[in-house]
Amino acid sequence: MSTAAAPVRPGAVLADLLPAARHRYAVDAALVLGGAALTGIAAQIAVPVPGSPVPVTGQTFAALLIGTALGARRGFLSLALYALVGMAGMPWFAEASSGWSMPSLGYVFGMLLAATVVGALARRGGDRSVLRTAGTMVLGSAIIYAIGVPYLALSTGMPMSAAVAAGLTPFLIGDALKAALAMGLLPTTWKLLGRRG
Repeated sequence: MSTAAAPVRPGAVLADLLPAARHRYAVDAALVLGGAALTGIAAQIAVPVPGSPVPVTGQTFAALLIGTALGARRGFLSLALYALVGMAGMPWFAEASSGWSMPSLGYVFGMLLAATVVGALARRGGDRSVLRTAGTMVLGSAIIYAIGVPYLALSTGMPMSAAVAAGLTPFLIGDALKAALAMGLLPTTWKLLGRRG
C-alpha cells in the first residue's frame, strides 16, 4: 500500500514508484544501466537519410523517454554512460558505430543534456498531461538539435544552412511522431498507476 499516493505525489518521476526502500542504490544502478542499454538498442533502429550523415534512429526517443521516466540525475547518468562507453569503443551508437570522430556525436551530447532537462521537467509534472508532455518533448528535441546541428557543421565543414538541411529538416516529421507517441504513453501511464493506487 506504500505506492498508493506515489502516482500523484509532486516531484515524483515514474522510476520513483518502484519499490526499493532497502536497495535504492542497486535499483538506481540498474535503472542507469538499463537506460544506457535501451538507448544503445534503440540506436540500432536506424534508417539512412539520403544526403545526410545522420540517420533517423530510435535513440532520441529513448533518450527523452529515459530522462522523463528516470528524472534528471538518473537520466543524465544513463546518457553519460551511453556516451562514454560508445566513445570508448562499444558499437552501440547509430548503425553500430562508436568512437569520437563521428559527425553525429553532437547529437549524443545533445541527448545527454536533453535527458537531464526533460527529467527535471518531469519532476515538475512535465509528463503528466498531453500538453505538458508535448512541451517537454519539443524542448528536449530542440536541445538535441541545438548541440547536434552546429557540431555536424563543425565536424564536416558544412555551412550552417547545409547542416540544418542535412541534420534537422529531414527529422522533423519523425520527431513529431515520437512526441505524439510520448504524449500518449507517459500521461496514460500516470493515469493507470493512479487508478491502481
